[in-house]
Amino acid sequence: MNLKCKSFCIVMALVMVLSSFVMAQTSPSDNMQFVIEKIRADKKLLIAENMQLTEDEAKAFWPIYENYQHELFLLRARTKKLIEDYAEAYDDMDNKTAKMLLDEYVTIEDLKLKLRSVYLPKFRAVLSDIKVVRYYQLENKINTALMYEIGAQVPLIKGPK
Repeated sequence: MNLKCKSFCIVMALVMVLSSFVMAQTSPSDNMQFVIEKIRADKKLLIAENMQLTEDEAKAFWPIYENYQHELFLLRARTKKLIEDYAEAYDDMDNKTAKMLLDEYVTIEDLKLKLRSVYLPKFRAVLSDIKVVRYYQLENKINTALMYEIGAQVPLIKGPK
C-alpha cells in the first residue's frame, strides 16, 4: 500500500473514531480513555509518516505537537459539549438557547484560530515554512473530514415555533 493510500485510510479511521467520540453521549471513562489514546497514536502516526522530519526536527517538533494536541483536545471537548447541549435543546429550541449555542460556536471557532496563530511561530522556530505548511495541511485535512462527518450527523435546527 503506498503512502498516499495508507494516509487516507488512517485519516478515515481517525474520522470514524473521532466522530464517535464527539457524538457519544455517555461512555465508561476507562473505555473512553482507551479510545482517546488510540486516536492520538493513530493521528501521530499519520503526522509522522507525512512530515518527513529529520532527527533534529523531530526532537524539536514532537513536544510542541503534544502541547498543541492537548489544547486542540480541550477545544474538541468543548465542541462535544456544544453538540450535546444542542441535542438536548433540539426539540424545544427557543431564540435564547439558539443565541447561546451560536455564541459558543463562534467562540470555539475564534479560539481555534487563535490557537493556530499562537502555535505558528513555535512550529516555525523548529521547522521550515514548507514543513509547517505541510503540518497545518494535515491538521486541516483531518479536521475537515471530522467536521464533515459530524455535520452529516447533526440535524439542521427546526424553524421558529
